Amino acid sequence: MTDHIITEIKDRVLKITFNRADKKNALTHAMYAKVVEAMKAAEEDDGVRALLFTGAGEAFTAGNDLIDFRDNPPLAADSPVAQFLNCLLTAKKPIVMAVNGVGVGVGLTMLLHADIIYASENAVLTAPFVDLALVPEAGSSLLLPARVGHARAAEIVMLGRKVGAAEALEMGLVSRVFKADDLLPAAEKAALALAKKAPQSVRRTKELMRGDIAAVGDRMALEGKYFGEQLVSPELAEAVMAFMQKREPNFG
Repeated sequence: MTDHIITEIKDRVLKITFNRADKKNALTHAMYAKVVEAMKAAEEDDGVRALLFTGAGEAFTAGNDLIDFRDNPPLAADSPVAQFLNCLLTAKKPIVMAVNGVGVGVGLTMLLHADIIYASENAVLTAPFVDLALVPEAGSSLLLPARVGHARAAEIVMLGRKVGAAEALEMGLVSRVFKADDLLPAAEKAALALAKKAPQSVRRTKELMRGDIAAVGDRMALEGKYFGEQLVSPELAEAVMAFMQKREPNFG
């Protein structure tokens, strides 16, 4: 349902809210498509100068909806998922993310493409790709080790180790940590401040700081290939079944 994504433009800031609180804002193909539509429109709209992402309720996003992805694997290069990742990769306008709770899978990896990341004290980040018989996405197999070091990244991605807000701050995964009630106002203030600055200067500074995105794009393509293959693998089928049955998967 497209009402699972709420978009609002105010003071030249596009606010995108994941609005599926009963499912911890787990993302479906329809939700990705709505976000892509909003992000593409924002890139072409001179009246939008910054983007702000957050989640409704007590979660940022629990990542991809496993049942939706199992039943409709995003294998096409132009799938809503691939388009969303490309929008993050190529975004010219600054992105602020307010992580108001758990960020699972893409809920962590999308942060690697943001410019300013604020988190609440109760935020918990996890990327259990291997636990779900999947592989990293969003260029995170390249960007996460570069951000936190290979050894830490391996624990996060391969062991599925959870990272609390304080540790995420120490690692450089988030910019600042706030009390829950202070998070969104702080993120909105930051996005508004960016929107008030000279837009070309902001865009060029983002471009310079991000550097050459070609290698990240190439890694995304390889990740996408492997991710798609895993989505239709017996390993994924067992992982999803185990998840639904609330048991440990058996990959023996």
